[in-house]
Amino acid sequence: MTVPGDGDREPADRPDDDDRSGAGPEDESADGDEDAVNPAETTEKFEEFRDDLDEVERRIAGEIDPGVRAMVVAVAVFVLLLSLVLPHAGTARGFDVLLGSEAAGFEHIGLPSRIFVWFVLVFGIGFSLLALMTRRWVLAWLAVAGSAIASAFGVFSIWHRQTPGIDNYMGAGPGVGLIVGTIAVMVLTFHWVKVVWSRTAVQLAAEEQRRIAAAADEERQRRRRLGED
Repeated sequence: MTVPGDGDREPADRPDDDDRSGAGPEDESADGDEDAVNPAETTEKFEEFRDDLDEVERRIAGEIDPGVRAMVVAVAVFVLLLSLVLPHAGTARGFDVLLGSEAAGFEHIGLPSRIFVWFVLVFGIGFSLLALMTRRWVLAWLAVAGSAIASAFGVFSIWHRQTPGIDNYMGAGPGVGLIVGTIAVMVLTFHWVKVVWSRTAVQLAAEEQRRIAAAADEERQRRRRLGED
């Protein structure tokens, strides 16, 4: 009787290599699909924060950064304050011109000098200090506009003090306060123009980027509605 050898035995059931090898990639692909980022969900999440991002961008665009010019502006403001204490014409000081005191009347202070000191006080000193403290672009614009007008009236006031009046009246010439104040407000205007203009260029670039982003977003929404994505 023949005893079957080991070679004649039926092989035991073993896991199919094909089944084992095929299970891995399917599982890995399934895991990969779960971890994949959905572009639609990403866009929706971004849209939720768009308003906040726009608000931050508008706030930054409305601010100025004078940098080292802030020190020059502060010194110019201090000189303007000092000029109001110094004589503007004869015995009439800047505060006398501002308040219309008897000294100002005695020296026959004209309208150009009065306009000059008021613009210096309101715009050269007031709005300049507000712009430095708050860093608001609008306040800096008001400061530069008022300071520019004050510069023109300062030059006009110096010329007016050197021009004969009615009946060839010649009063006291321009005082040191008027001359120093005119130079200081000119320096202040120059530096405010530099600050405002540099910030304006940044704002224009930011607005251009915003328009490009809005156009790209509109095109993406259109393609999504038409099913082109």
